[in-house]
Amino acid sequence: MSDSRIYNRTFDLLSNSLDISAKRHNLIAGNIANMDTIGYKPRDLDFLKTLEKAMGETKPQQKIDMTHEKHFPGIEEDSPFSMKLYNTESVDANHLDSVNIDTEMTNIVENNIKYRVTAEMLLRKMTILKTTIQEAGQ
Repeated sequence: MSDSRIYNRTFDLLSNSLDISAKRHNLIAGNIANMDTIGYKPRDLDFLKTLEKAMGETKPQQKIDMTHEKHFPGIEEDSPFSMKLYNTESVDANHLDSVNIDTEMTNIVENNIKYRVTAEMLLRKMTILKTTIQEAGQ
Protein backbone atom coordinates (compact mmCIF):
# COMPACT_ATOMS: atom_id res chain seq x y z
CA MET A 1 0.00 0.00 0.00
CA SER A 2 2.93 2.38 0.49
CA ASP A 3 3.56 2.58 -3.29
CA SER A 4 0.00 3.67 -4.05
CA ARG A 5 -0.73 7.24 -5.01
CA ILE A 6 -3.79 7.29 -2.73
CA TYR A 7 -2.21 5.63 0.30
CA ASN A 8 1.10 7.42 0.45
CA ARG A 9 3.84 7.48 3.06
CA THR A 10 1.68 9.60 5.35
CA PHE A 11 -0.61 6.65 6.05
CA ASP A 12 2.41 4.49 6.89
CA LEU A 13 3.80 7.15 9.20
CA LEU A 14 0.49 7.68 10.99
CA SER A 15 -0.27 3.98 11.40
CA ASN A 16 3.25 3.24 12.69
CA SER A 17 2.96 6.18 15.07
CA LEU A 18 -0.33 4.83 16.46
CA ASP A 19 1.21 1.38 16.93
CA ILE A 20 4.25 2.73 18.74
CA SER A 21 2.11 4.97 20.97
CA ALA A 22 -0.05 2.00 21.94
CA LYS A 23 3.00 -0.10 22.80
CA ARG A 24 4.53 2.75 24.79
CA HIS A 25 1.25 3.16 26.67
CA ASN A 26 1.42 -0.52 27.67
CA LEU A 27 4.98 -0.08 28.95
CA ILE A 28 4.05 2.97 31.01
CA ALA A 29 0.96 1.25 32.40
CA GLY A 30 3.17 -1.71 33.35
CA ASN A 31 5.51 0.66 35.18
CA ILE A 32 2.60 2.10 37.14
CA ALA A 33 1.19 -1.34 37.87
CA ASN A 34 4.55 -2.50 39.24
CA MET A 35 5.12 0.61 41.30
CA ASP A 36 5.23 -1.39 44.55
CA THR A 37 7.18 -4.34 43.17
CA ILE A 38 10.55 -4.73 44.84
CA GLY A 39 13.37 -4.73 42.32
CA TYR A 40 11.24 -3.59 39.38
CA LYS A 41 12.97 -1.23 36.98
CA PRO A 42 10.68 1.05 34.93
CA ARG A 43 10.93 0.62 31.15
CA ASP A 44 10.22 2.94 28.27
CA LEU A 45 11.07 3.34 24.61
CA ASP A 46 12.31 6.25 22.57
CA PHE A 47 9.32 7.18 20.42
CA LEU A 48 11.22 9.05 17.70
CA LYS A 49 14.01 6.48 17.30
CA THR A 50 11.47 3.67 17.15
CA LEU A 51 9.38 5.55 14.58
CA GLU A 52 12.44 6.31 12.47
CA LYS A 53 13.43 2.65 12.59
CA ALA A 54 9.91 1.58 11.63
CA MET A 55 9.81 4.02 8.70
CA GLY A 56 13.27 3.04 7.48
CA GLU A 57 12.15 -0.26 5.98
CA THR A 58 9.05 -0.92 3.94
CA LYS A 59 8.32 -4.44 5.17
CA PRO A 60 9.24 -5.90 8.55
CA GLN A 61 11.47 -8.96 8.64
CA GLN A 62 9.73 -11.70 10.58
CA LYS A 63 11.80 -14.22 12.51
CA ILE A 64 12.14 -15.69 16.02
CA ASP A 65 13.26 -18.98 17.43
CA MET A 66 10.59 -21.52 16.63
CA THR A 67 10.11 -24.73 18.55
CA HIS A 68 8.10 -26.32 15.76
CA GLU A 69 8.30 -25.90 11.99
CA LYS A 70 4.57 -25.08 11.74
CA HIS A 71 4.75 -22.10 14.12
CA PHE A 72 4.23 -18.62 12.71
CA PRO A 73 7.33 -16.46 12.62
CA GLY A 74 7.59 -13.54 15.03
CA ILE A 75 9.32 -10.18 14.93
CA GLU A 76 13.06 -10.25 14.37
CA GLU A 77 15.28 -8.18 16.66
CA ASP A 78 16.58 -6.08 13.76
CA SER A 79 13.06 -5.49 12.47
CA PRO A 80 11.79 -1.90 12.47
CA PHE A 81 8.98 -3.08 14.73
CA SER A 82 11.28 -4.42 17.44
CA MET A 83 11.62 -1.75 20.07
CA LYS A 84 14.66 -0.90 22.14
CA LEU A 85 13.53 -0.84 25.75
CA TYR A 86 15.54 0.95 28.37
CA ASN A 87 15.24 1.65 32.05
CA THR A 88 13.82 5.11 32.53
CA GLU A 89 15.89 6.04 35.57
CA SER A 90 18.84 4.66 37.48
CA VAL A 91 17.03 3.13 40.43
CA ASP A 92 17.96 1.22 43.53
CA ALA A 93 16.50 -2.23 42.98
CA ASN A 94 16.18 -2.89 46.72
CA HIS A 95 13.66 -0.15 47.38
CA LEU A 96 9.95 0.10 46.65
CA ASP A 97 10.17 3.61 45.22
CA SER A 98 11.87 2.62 41.98
CA VAL A 99 8.96 3.95 39.89
CA ASN A 100 8.40 7.68 40.07
CA ILE A 101 4.63 8.11 39.71
CA ASP A 102 4.95 11.76 38.65
CA THR A 103 7.31 10.84 35.82
CA GLU A 104 5.10 7.98 34.69
CA MET A 105 1.93 10.10 34.76
CA THR A 106 3.71 12.80 32.76
CA ASN A 107 4.82 10.17 30.24
CA ILE A 108 1.33 8.72 29.91
CA VAL A 109 -0.26 12.16 29.37
CA GLU A 110 2.38 13.07 26.77
CA ASN A 111 1.85 9.74 25.02
CA ASN A 112 -1.93 10.17 25.11
CA ILE A 113 -1.64 13.59 23.47
CA LYS A 114 0.59 12.18 20.70
CA TYR A 115 -1.84 9.31 20.13
CA ARG A 116 -4.89 11.58 19.94
CA VAL A 117 -3.20 14.06 17.59
CA THR A 118 -2.06 11.23 15.33
CA ALA A 119 -5.55 9.70 15.29
CA GLU A 120 -7.02 13.11 14.41
CA MET A 121 -4.51 13.55 11.58
CA LEU A 122 -5.42 10.12 10.21
CA LEU A 123 -9.12 10.95 10.43
CA ARG A 124 -8.58 14.22 8.53
CA LYS A 125 -6.54 12.43 5.87
CA MET A 126 -9.37 9.92 5.40
CA THR A 127 -11.90 12.78 5.24
CA ILE A 128 -9.90 14.44 2.45
CA LEU A 129 -9.81 11.14 0.57
CA LYS A 130 -13.56 10.62 1.06
CA THR A 131 -14.35 14.14 -0.12
CA THR A 132 -12.16 13.68 -3.18
CA ILE A 133 -13.93 10.47 -4.10
CA GLN A 134 -17.37 12.03 -3.61
CA GLU A 135 -16.50 15.10 -5.68
CA ALA A 136 -15.04 12.99 -8.48
CA GLY A 137 -18.25 10.95 -8.67
CA GLN A 138 -20.43 14.00 -9.28
